[in-house]
Amino acid sequence: MALEEKREKRPPVTPMMIEEEAALRNGSRGLPPGPWAEAAGPRPRTTERHIAVHKRLVLGFAVSILALLAVTMIAVLLSVRFEECSAAADGPPRAGGNGSLSGAARQQPGAEQPPGRPEEEARGGEAAEEEEEEEEEWQRRRELPPWARPRLPRHLRPLHYNLMLSAFMENFTFSGEVNVQLEVRNASRYIVLHAHRMHIEAVRVAEDKLAGGVRVARTFFYPQTQVFVVVLNRSLEVQKSYNLKIIYNALIENELLGFFRSSYVLHGERR
Repeated sequence: MALEEKREKRPPVTPMMIEEEAALRNGSRGLPPGPWAEAAGPRPRTTERHIAVHKRLVLGFAVSILALLAVTMIAVLLSVRFEECSAAADGPPRAGGNGSLSGAARQQPGAEQPPGRPEEEARGGEAAEEEEEEEEEWQRRRELPPWARPRLPRHLRPLHYNLMLSAFMENFTFSGEVNVQLEVRNASRYIVLHAHRMHIEAVRVAEDKLAGGVRVARTFFYPQTQVFVVVLNRSLEVQKSYNLKIIYNALIENELLGFFRSSYVLHGERR
């Protein structure tokens, strides 16, 4: 009898109680179903679909960057090609395999160049033969000649340079004169200095600018190491100072080499 009375005293189970118990089991913190329960519920994480969209966006951005770089490189190559074509159409022709310029290079474009003289060609052949003989002499010594070495010889030391340049913008050429004061450390009859793509008009060597000059036997270019060699009749004396004077001319190059030129376009006009 007592057990039956206790059972009768328990409150009846209502639908609200069933919903609250189900909500507790589902983890909604006991809130009844409705807008508040949906707001308080846990938000879903990023799905695989969102990850795929992100990957596509990153891939599209990378492709656009690569396309921009390719277009920029093509534009630069076309600009350089245009510069070369314009230089070939407007600039004077070069003479010689090493790009040296003839003595009449300062003439206007289109002017006729005088034909080469047989005597000068004969002298060039003799100079080449002498150069080969001297190379053979150095080979017999089992040494490299001073103009074939990767670095300039140290028997001469430059003390001072005096350089004068005159530019001719109508045909992009220039002429120059350089005076170098040299100190002799070791006796030698060779003067080796860097030179490339230029025409030498005159070379003079004098002792202390006052004493008699030293006679120049011959000169030649050595393209392998880009040097110019002055061969004297006698050796320079040790602990004495000499003055080297060179008069030359060359092109104002259309590339990053030596005395070069550059241009830009402003409002459709090349300057």
